[in-house]
Amino acid sequence: MTRVVGLGLRRGLIELRQTLSSGTDLFGYALPAVFLVIALVWMRGSTIPGTEMALGAHSLVGSVAMLIVISGLMTMMQYLAMDREDGTLLRAKATPNGMTGYLFGKIVVVAGVAVISCLFVLVPGLFLVDGLTVGVDGALVLLWLLPLAFLATMPLGAVLGALFDNPRQASLMMLPLLGLTAVSGVFYPVTALAGWLQGVAQVFPVYWLGLGLRSAFLPDALAAAEIGGSWRHPQTAGVLVAWSMAGLVLAPGILRRMARRESGSAVAARRERAMTRMTV
Repeated sequence: MTRVVGLGLRRGLIELRQTLSSGTDLFGYALPAVFLVIALVWMRGSTIPGTEMALGAHSLVGSVAMLIVISGLMTMMQYLAMDREDGTLLRAKATPNGMTGYLFGKIVVVAGVAVISCLFVLVPGLFLVDGLTVGVDGALVLLWLLPLAFLATMPLGAVLGALFDNPRQASLMMLPLLGLTAVSGVFYPVTALAGWLQGVAQVFPVYWLGLGLRSAFLPDALAAAEIGGSWRHPQTAGVLVAWSMAGLVLAPGILRRMARRESGSAVAARRERAMTRMTV
């Protein structure tokens, strides 16, 4: 198993290096930063209601939370869907312990993509907004928050990826994810929304990840603008652990069933459908 994990990690690092050498992929990482800069310029002078803190600082941290969730869910889902279509998953299945190594490799790639995407947003954002800081307490929060964030999103991304035959179907999940992000207090305090929307937001990990990141990057005084007037670290950890357990329970069985259904004829049929769409 140690050898399998090592091979998976090396596979992931190779794929991540290939991603970094692709101009198209780098443009995709930089694009959210461009939109963020536009948003921060548009929000210049606006403050969080009831405080003197720039609204841009709140939105910047929320954007990082959104990127982590999108990377964990959508990127993992897209990778699985693409690899089912081109036969990569079938080849991994045919190799002893290949699925285990494949999944470890994808975890490395997805985590790397998430970190790179966040850096593209954070670095320019630090020069555009005031008030962002990470002290010892904030660093300690990040140590438990970020692993839980990946555990709460990656297994669910794998589950969703197993349900789609091709990446075009998987991309449709972006619409409900963006809707969920809109009501999760990413770009504006969730306390400004209707009570029932606040309840919906607190069911999903997007809101809690954003809350945890705000507690790490923003001054403690801003907790007054949150639900309950505090950062609610125990509740944040509890919700993320619950989503992590749900994903870890569901993912292995669904992935095993998906792998059993993979065959050369199924891959050939998907390729034929893809070629038909390309020629139409």
